Amino acid sequence: MKLDVKGLLTKAKTYWRRPSEGRYMPIREIAAVSVGGLGVRFITNTVVTMIVSTGNVLIGNTIGIPPMPLYFMYLFSVFANIPLTTLRAKIVDYSHLKTGKYRPFVFFTAIPTALLGIGFVLAPYDRMTLFGKCAVVLAFNVCFQFFYYFLSDSNENLVNVLSPNTYERSDVYSVKSIVDSLAPSITNIIVPLIAKAVTGEETIYDMRVYRAVYPPILVVGVLLSVFIYAGTREKIVQPKHHRIRTPFFDTLKTVARNKYFWIISLASCLGFLEASFFNVLGWMYNYQKVCSAGQFALITTIYGNASFWAMLFTPALVRRFGKRNLLVFSNVLNILFIALMFPVVRSSPTNVMIWMFLGCLFLNAVVSQITVTITPSINGDIRDYQQFISGERVDGIFAVAGLIGSVWNLATASILPAIYDRAGLNAQTAQALGYSTDNIYAVLYNEQYFRSICGVLILASVLGASLNVLPYFFYDLTENRQAGMIAVLKIRAMLEDDAAGVLEPQTLREAVEHVERAEAMEHESRIDLRQAKRAGGRRALRQARRHNADLDVSHMILSEIRFFDTPNAAALVARAQRLTEAGPEHFFEHMDTDLQAAKAMPKRTAEEKENRRTLLDAARNSQTVARLLRRHVLRRHGTDGLTPFDEDALECLFSAEDAADEALQAAYAQKDKDAIRRLRREKAQLGREIKESSKAFARYNRIIKPYRDAQKLLEKRARMQRLPALRELAHADE
Repeated sequence: MKLDVKGLLTKAKTYWRRPSEGRYMPIREIAAVSVGGLGVRFITNTVVTMIVSTGNVLIGNTIGIPPMPLYFMYLFSVFANIPLTTLRAKIVDYSHLKTGKYRPFVFFTAIPTALLGIGFVLAPYDRMTLFGKCAVVLAFNVCFQFFYYFLSDSNENLVNVLSPNTYERSDVYSVKSIVDSLAPSITNIIVPLIAKAVTGEETIYDMRVYRAVYPPILVVGVLLSVFIYAGTREKIVQPKHHRIRTPFFDTLKTVARNKYFWIISLASCLGFLEASFFNVLGWMYNYQKVCSAGQFALITTIYGNASFWAMLFTPALVRRFGKRNLLVFSNVLNILFIALMFPVVRSSPTNVMIWMFLGCLFLNAVVSQITVTITPSINGDIRDYQQFISGERVDGIFAVAGLIGSVWNLATASILPAIYDRAGLNAQTAQALGYSTDNIYAVLYNEQYFRSICGVLILASVLGASLNVLPYFFYDLTENRQAGMIAVLKIRAMLEDDAAGVLEPQTLREAVEHVERAEAMEHESRIDLRQAKRAGGRRALRQARRHNADLDVSHMILSEIRFFDTPNAAALVARAQRLTEAGPEHFFEHMDTDLQAAKAMPKRTAEEKENRRTLLDAARNSQTVARLLRRHVLRRHGTDGLTPFDEDALECLFSAEDAADEALQAAYAQKDKDAIRRLRREKAQLGREIKESSKAFARYNRIIKPYRDAQKLLEKRARMQRLPALRELAHADE
């Protein structure tokens, strides 16, 4: 045992500042993102209880806002979130901050989110009318729509830009989840105990409890979140000086073609009823008094501990079964464990009842946490796929595409209140039972209605969980394919850096190694896993899996570097040459818009389908541009109206902005206040000029898209023709 401990300490010391082979994150960085994530979780775990939703117990039970006003507030906050989500996406994808895509925003949004949370719980709701309560809660929520979701999204997506290795992402998310799960565990222990001390009663639905607990937690969260900004570095696989120049809405259209994004989104939309049972545990304690405050603290602690085991074993399960299989299997078990809750809540409310319910919750939490733990890594894979098919690394814009989920939630948000009302949780039932209609949740003090309402909620959760699992059967983005995409992206980045004159030796060597490894495996065959296990046991099985994974990656690399040797590429290159030779002023006179010819192409094999899809896209783009030209340019100005955009001027503005940013950092270091004020004004003016120029560039780009695509294709071919010379250069450097 001593030798093992010594070995672990030696390994930790060796890889504290540098990653191990094949990895991208040293242990120091994993520790920073985990501890910082704990701080963020302290903030989000408290603030999420203040976000308007139809089942919010803080706003509904404690502040005392009835379900229907709460629903209308929810509608307003959802609509307010639409422009704010677009703004967040533009900031993430188009800011081009040198400090990173997500890293700087974790800390800089933690502070306002925490301040808003403190203000929310300190507001004097007891002296307000119902209208006043609604106005104050809604005002805070509009601010939460920007800052809370910015903080939450940045923290969740950060690991995806810290490592391109999907297995490492799963590992880090597991470690991070174990650490930051301490936040709700600590909160769940503290709240019932503080509630007893503050109110003298065993109730947690009292504003004094939140005022005593939440502000200190939020302050601690802000302090811990500093670790993320100070201890991490983003490592996105893309060309060194690459900037997103595709217009925002054009980029959004490419995201709309990402099938994996829609599969995950559909699963989320269909499972909107799955969480219906979440309030039942708290209701058992608060309304049926089936346990003491100390017992409830122990129950919530055990319940919170259930997630730990899933977080601990998920990385090994991902390696063994793959993320897709885990998604399906864990969701099927989830349905079973939710269904087991039904006979429990229909029994008589006793001390035994809550412990039996805890058993079901514990098992449900274990399998549910598997999905929760791997979902961020899956989202990272989906973004890698988006970069692979479009050439642009966009992360924030997925939140905009995900607004369709908000619209769906908006349409379905009234279903849960309707279920509450139909089951008896309404003013009429409260009045009939002799309770005040000011708080309809008093109905839950009645044992008969408690059992009936909770039973209905469990059945609704079973239905939601059953619908949720269906889309996962169509998810086929394997870990091997993701590794192949990353290898291809590294090769593309190497070629683009070479064309820009900024190629680094390490980038060159890594990309060339991928190419040569793929060529070496070109004629090898896949190994049958069952035969390998029978012949050599588990060790041979692991080697066979590794061989097959390398083979899948090799096939993707060879398809990339030999694309221009295919007949499909020859047809596309010929078409591209015709368009580029005509120039941006007259390319539309030579566009091939024969859509029927593209539709008539064969589609028997995967390669034929891909070729057909490529030519269909080209034909449809040409038709779209032809309509734009007729409508916006030729009809008004004739062919002379289509004048080229001065891209050099825009590039000069970007360069000037970079220079101003460097000068501003130097002025800050020298504490030169006059220079700081002058440079900030210059940078602001450059920002306005870049914004206007980018808008003009976007309009121009939409019209000349076929010409631009043809130009990019020929540039890609020219870069690929440099590959043999770059391979020689890589070996010469050795």
